[in-house]
Amino acid sequence: MLQEKSVKRSKTPEQALASLQRLCARAERSSGDALRLMATWNVDKNKRNEILQNLIHDKFIDDRRYAEAFVREKTSLSAWGEYKIRAALKRKGIHEEIINEVLNNINPGANVERLTQRLTRKVKSVKYETPYQLKTKLIRYGISLGFQMEHVLVSVEQVMKTNNLNNQCEEDIFF
Repeated sequence: MLQEKSVKRSKTPEQALASLQRLCARAERSSGDALRLMATWNVDKNKRNEILQNLIHDKFIDDRRYAEAFVREKTSLSAWGEYKIRAALKRKGIHEEIINEVLNNINPGANVERLTQRLTRKVKSVKYETPYQLKTKLIRYGISLGFQMEHVLVSVEQVMKTNNLNNQCEEDIFF
């Protein structure tokens, strides 16, 4: 049996609009966030789109602006890769065209540099017995951050060279 969404408190469309305006004035919100909040407030389904259009018209919500801020934050502060950011934006209800446009503005060279820095920090905390084991763990970690496999392999090789572990791992080949 599926659990129904918990209703925080029912709001009238006018109350929902005022609440969303306050929330959007404090921080960026996506249209998907607004629709989810209205669902939890038990706002009439017919009024949700009308409220959303009002918020978009008054520039309280702009999915492109939200996506740009989200990508900027996740690439610079959290060091997320393209795949992880794409999945998160899809969950937020951002259209595919906006996601593609915003992600095309990311500098791939800066991505590899951020990933290399993150992997260098990871080397200090990971436990391993052989260089092969370290390399495997670093690759898994880089992929879990949402980076492309080719960028992960380049960064891992760089980290292994920096730590003089590459020579010990030459016989181990990744396919």
